[in-house]
Amino acid sequence: MVPSRYDVRLEPDLDTLTFEGEETIALTVVEPTSEIVLNAAELAIREAAVTDARGRTLAARVELDEAAERCRLALAEPLAPGPWRLRLAFGGTLNDKLRGFYRSTYKDAQGRTRTLAATQFEATDARRAFPCWDEPGFKAVFAVTLAIDPALTAVGNTRVVAERRVGGRKVITFADTIRMSTYLVALVVGELEATEPVLVGRTPVRVWCVPGKRRLAAFGHEIAVASLRFFEDYYGLPYPGDKLDLLAIPDFAAGAMENLGAITFRETALLVDAGAAAHAELERVADVVAHENAHMWFGDLVTMSWWNGIWLNEAFATFMEMLAVDAWKPEWRRWETFGASRAAALAVDGLHSTRPIEFHVGAPREADAMFDVLTYEKGASVLRMLEQHLGAEVFRAGVRDYLRAHAYGNADTVDLWAALGRAAGQPIPEVMDGWIFKPGYPLVTARREGGALVLAQQRFTYLPEPPPGAAPAGEPGQRWRVPVQVRVATAGGTTTTRLLLGDAEARVPLPADADAVLVNEGGHGFYRVRYAGDLLDRLLARAPALAPIERFNLVGDAWAVTVAGHMALADYLDLTARFRDERDRNVWSILLASFHALNRIAEAADRPRLAALVRDRVGPAAAALGWAARPGEDELTRQLRGDLLRALGTLGDDPAVQAGAAERYAAGAAGVDPNVLPALIAVLAHAGDAARYEEFLARLRAAATPQEEQRYLYALAGFRQAALVEQTLARTVNGEIRTQDAPFVTRALLLGVDARARAWDFVKQQWEVMDRRWPKHGLRRMAEGVTGLATPDLERDVHAFFAERKIDLGGKTLAQYLEQLRVVVRLREREGAALAKSLARFA
Repeated sequence: MVPSRYDVRLEPDLDTLTFEGEETIALTVVEPTSEIVLNAAELAIREAAVTDARGRTLAARVELDEAAERCRLALAEPLAPGPWRLRLAFGGTLNDKLRGFYRSTYKDAQGRTRTLAATQFEATDARRAFPCWDEPGFKAVFAVTLAIDPALTAVGNTRVVAERRVGGRKVITFADTIRMSTYLVALVVGELEATEPVLVGRTPVRVWCVPGKRRLAAFGHEIAVASLRFFEDYYGLPYPGDKLDLLAIPDFAAGAMENLGAITFRETALLVDAGAAAHAELERVADVVAHENAHMWFGDLVTMSWWNGIWLNEAFATFMEMLAVDAWKPEWRRWETFGASRAAALAVDGLHSTRPIEFHVGAPREADAMFDVLTYEKGASVLRMLEQHLGAEVFRAGVRDYLRAHAYGNADTVDLWAALGRAAGQPIPEVMDGWIFKPGYPLVTARREGGALVLAQQRFTYLPEPPPGAAPAGEPGQRWRVPVQVRVATAGGTTTTRLLLGDAEARVPLPADADAVLVNEGGHGFYRVRYAGDLLDRLLARAPALAPIERFNLVGDAWAVTVAGHMALADYLDLTARFRDERDRNVWSILLASFHALNRIAEAADRPRLAALVRDRVGPAAAALGWAARPGEDELTRQLRGDLLRALGTLGDDPAVQAGAAERYAAGAAGVDPNVLPALIAVLAHAGDAARYEEFLARLRAAATPQEEQRYLYALAGFRQAALVEQTLARTVNGEIRTQDAPFVTRALLLGVDARARAWDFVKQQWEVMDRRWPKHGLRRMAEGVTGLATPDLERDVHAFFAERKIDLGGKTLAQYLEQLRVVVRLREREGAALAKSLARFA
């Protein structure tokens, strides 16, 4: 049984928070059947009947299976093969779970609470708005009609083709959509205002928001227009919709959702005051908007056949967002800053409990756990590695072939490999299948033997063996085909060698006067590098001459092999001293991340000495940059200034920086660089008292932009006094903090050494409340905070809690969190004494 068209009429009531609906679904019955089974959840289905091509109608008996989220329609006689029309009448609730057809609230300019209705259907929640075949392979055309309060506005996937008044309601008819999957249907109803449309070709592009926020739409509108133009050119295909609206929703569980023609966003991911925002805040808006626009082709026009292929959507959109933003703002150097995102994927993929990018999904609900760094960042990283291996033009030709061949349909990984293989004239699976269908990645060890460089590969894992009770992922002796670029520095210059490392070892001849050797030139490879013998010292001596992404990888790999036990912690700390004068933000991001990790494992008595080490490492660069931006500075340098000041004032507990932050904050935000202001707020929270807490709470409630609101919201998690920690925790469950944000605030508290024990007790006490009120995606992200509970006692308690409650976070999510916790506790056990000894010199 195959649906081909849905004619859906919905009537939402924002006063009663309910909706009524009716639909007619055009079906093709393939073989005789006496029942129809489709998806429905949290709906009351009042009528059901089927009509054949001659107009004969059969009534159906409705049986709902809420546990399976299915509706079974039993018929008195079998349906013959051929075309049929299924008519259903139903009703439901505008829920507060941020999924399906749900309600979102906000305060207007007069402080009154307003409500709008919005949809969020990915992965499997269209069934909460209308009965349907809620799987990506059942593509159909959707013709939607809404009956709404005449004072409200409605936006859907397509243009409005008719509007009329019927019985006191405004009835809006939208144009037919393209053939697409159910999870891409979108509706937003409420008091809304829009920017003026900008045409890209024949496509009008607008940004929508609640009244009073249109002044924050210009930047998001600009990148929406720029990226849409970029993608039309890159893909060689016109945008597949008839308009493109981007809508900021006050309550939204994820970052954004790629509904064709009606992309929905968290306000922080679309609305921004470009003049008052930090670079990181602008970068986030640009990235998310470009990512969603990329989906209009990868995901919407061509969709994975089943949820195991979700990486085809998300990895490609992540890869394409980087291309688009890099083309729009080359001075942002997005491929360099993407290194930090790739590092997050490397961290998870170095676990025994990792998974392949693509793996079997039995039930659609299992797909929810696949929206993670392995799908997005690892997937995008290996695509970038492949693009660099094949060449950008060859890669683009393969992408264009793939999209043309599967437009308006579904596709699988093998289809992408076939298209890229045709363009490249070489078989892609033998290079890429190990990266996509197998877990993990290699550690490439470089050593010098006589006149040759020997490269050896083995799987990188942080732990030598899987944790007790954990099943190992992957195969013994697993190998990859690793695209490797080696740069050799000699007295006369440099030479580069490219090879595909497929065996356990490979030998690369070295010039007689070879000095330093860099493996992974350009930094695009998704693997770690360990330098044996004096290769590391020789490379560090030339570190200033390396590209920033190469220095980032050098430090990141050194920290990773330290955590894995392949390098002594004392040696790593000595390495960090070489980067006191570093000026690249990405390199500093990995240095600071390692210091934060050490802070979580350090004994309380050693933390003041760790703070002194941080001041020693960070102080010179921070002093050189100062507090104020200088004429001609690029945005990344301004962003670095804020990062270093934040680190000194919090992790470094520097009283001079804390006093300087208080002085500049008191003088007024107007005179502070937007890249430094978030750092001032974080520093003042770290050093703050109850009066400062109340001040920040008032600022949060009066925030003029989504970014200002986020700064003060997360600052609340930075206060360290027990009573203030308890206040913030209480606000995560009493409704004061939005359910879209509360899990992330709780996560931040779990990761902080001063609040973590209290936060963990609170989570244990309030788990049922959190599970009931928060979006499931948010609950999963909050639970990541247990990776900060880095003491043996807390680790045991975490295991006991999750085992006793039999909690399942979907996929391998919980196993990954528990293994990450084991990694840091093991680091504490192995290197705790060495850390104390290294810090003794800072007493």
